[in-house]
Amino acid sequence: MNFRQEFIAFAIERRILRFGEFKTKAGRLSPYFFNAGLFNDGDSMTKLSRFYAQSILESGLGFDMLFGPAYKGIPLVTGVAMALSVQGRNLPFAYNRKEAKDHGEGGALVGAPLAGRVLIVDDVISAGTSVRESVQIIRDAGAVPAGVAIALDRMECGQGQLSAVQEVEQNYKLPVIAVATLEHLLDFLQFHQELAAYEAAITAYRQQYGSQHAILA
Repeated sequence: MNFRQEFIAFAIERRILRFGEFKTKAGRLSPYFFNAGLFNDGDSMTKLSRFYAQSILESGLGFDMLFGPAYKGIPLVTGVAMALSVQGRNLPFAYNRKEAKDHGEGGALVGAPLAGRVLIVDDVISAGTSVRESVQIIRDAGAVPAGVAIALDRMECGQGQLSAVQEVEQNYKLPVIAVATLEHLLDFLQFHQELAAYEAAITAYRQQYGSQHAILA
């Protein structure tokens, strides 16, 4: 079992990835739900950060530091920086506040100064709002966005025929690194009989809402 399959197994075990019927932000009824906010203890955050680090290192992407958009990106960027350090990549990181602080050190940014090539670390990409805001923050600081790392790519259509991830890649010319995708999830279900009942529902959902560009890629 490779690390992507291990990640899916771990997410299912911790009920971070669940099956049933769930309404998405887009109003779609999805047969599965992924809630990264439930990586909420030391053990799960440590393991999640390792999965991120593995996918980032495997990508071969060049970058100089990490940025985590508030709020979910804050613990994620911290954990990923620590996991990469264990792998021999000690990198600076920063994150933003939703509201600028007007006392103490002040400002909207916390951590290392944004400089060089910056990898954005977030949980998922849905409407792309977080990425857009992060790209603006990074550019305003005189740095260069290098890419985006996320936990799961649902491979669903965004605003048009492209998936939300593909829209980010096209609009900002940034590579997106996902620990796992919907394809990895479907592959996992094929080899686990106790979960086989969910495979048909997820396949049908993908056929209805999945980006055809993502399916053909």
